[in-house]
Amino acid sequence: MRIRIVGAGAMGRGIAQWAAVAGHTVELCDVRAEAVAEAAGFVRSMLERGVQKGRMSAEDAAGALDRLVPLDDPWAAGPDVELVVEAVREDLATKAEVFGRLERALPASAVFATNTSSLSVTRIAATLKDPARLAGLHFFNPVPLMRIVEVVPGAATRPEIPPLLTALVESCGHRAVTVADTPGFLVNHAGRGLVTEALALLEETVAGPADIDRVARDVLGLRMGPFELMDLTGLDVTAAVIDSIWGGFRHEDRLRPSYLTPNRVAAGLHGRKTGRGWFPYGPEAAAPAPEAPVTGDPDRPVCVVAASPAGERDATALREALAAAGAAVGTGTEPSAGALVLVPVWGTTVASAVAEHGLPAGRTFGVDPLPPAGRRRVLAVTPGVEAAAARDARAVLARPSDGGEPFAVSVVRDTAGSVAQRLLASIVSVSASIAERALATPGDIDLAVTTGLGYPVGPLAWGDRIGAARMLELHRALHATTGDPRHRPTRWVTERAALGLALTDPGTSPADCLEGEGEDEDEGDGVV
Repeated sequence: MRIRIVGAGAMGRGIAQWAAVAGHTVELCDVRAEAVAEAAGFVRSMLERGVQKGRMSAEDAAGALDRLVPLDDPWAAGPDVELVVEAVREDLATKAEVFGRLERALPASAVFATNTSSLSVTRIAATLKDPARLAGLHFFNPVPLMRIVEVVPGAATRPEIPPLLTALVESCGHRAVTVADTPGFLVNHAGRGLVTEALALLEETVAGPADIDRVARDVLGLRMGPFELMDLTGLDVTAAVIDSIWGGFRHEDRLRPSYLTPNRVAAGLHGRKTGRGWFPYGPEAAAPAPEAPVTGDPDRPVCVVAASPAGERDATALREALAAAGAAVGTGTEPSAGALVLVPVWGTTVASAVAEHGLPAGRTFGVDPLPPAGRRRVLAVTPGVEAAAARDARAVLARPSDGGEPFAVSVVRDTAGSVAQRLLASIVSVSASIAERALATPGDIDLAVTTGLGYPVGPLAWGDRIGAARMLELHRALHATTGDPRHRPTRWVTERAALGLALTDPGTSPADCLEGEGEDEDEGDGVV
């Protein structure tokens, strides 16, 4: 295929490298001739590095360079061009001008694709004489390494174009997901679950950025915590995406931005690129403060109390783990004098358990029952606890039950569900909302998030590990305890919990029930 790429910046040159390596002839152009020369030099250096590291042969690298054709004039006639990929700046007027000039220069058979990450594909297409020829083809940076591409049909896109683009992407070694033309498309939309909830936890002073990141990494198993991620991406970029998606979905509570970001953006606290964000960077930046050492009494007696009858399973699991670690765990549910009281909380607060069960406020603590991905437990403290008792509770929870290294124990402020549960609930909830709106299939949601965001498992598959019924219990408890509509259960989770279906199960649609009634047998398999 002969592909013309308009825009030789970071995205354009990455797409050019990806397509040329895959065997396609690539015309690379830009309104600035020097940008094309720089991009071609960059692609050459990347291919040479690939040869040096043994990732490709010298012959393959030379072939890819031969297929890369620098073009002086982006608007030159191209009777053999089959596909155009636009990768210019995120501005509707600029993209409209680019496609308008290309429409006059290239044959009507050439398919147009925009790499926009935030603009409406339909609105870009509407500026053309033939809007049916354009679709979104959203790559991620760096293109050769980020092996996921969003294929985004506009409202008028010809039906044969998305399958054509999908086939192209997958023949070049990347994975393609088909996504509805909505704010944030799929990956950026699904990614709001983590960062918006992390910011909400910080707003509520549940924990600081470093502690939230530790819990995200060591309990949930994420490669990067949400605040590390925002510093890497740039808070200016992250805040703009959050605001855009929230506004695009008409102020959906689940996507609500934080009041914390505007002032930090205005102050230039954008992250790595400015030397300071949620954390400091650079050669003179102070090293991260280490966690406080464990100093309490690990032999202090403890009593584990279930917050409700449904929580008895979590209480039993915690009793058994602590007993296996050699802790002095009482066998009853009534705490002895001076014993610490540990309450596994699921979507509720330890403060409510203190009030409901008449527990001693000074020595009662919440414990997150989520099985940690690493060696970390989370201890929730209320304003009424005794500081010395908290140190002892931390020491008890640090005891290893398998003869390995002690557990790290994060101490956070009591909140409904604690930190990890709220992050996970939001991740699952936002993706379930995407699924119930039919913006993407469950399989594409999980594929896009694991590939594009590096999560250890897709959000819906993650919810299935917990169980649809238990996830619904968590969402309902968070909603009831806080009254915040951001925790409102989705129809997707509610229905599947009631029917015994997996969250990854697309289920039967009304269209499926019309088979044999004149409907196309493939209808309903894609995104509505």
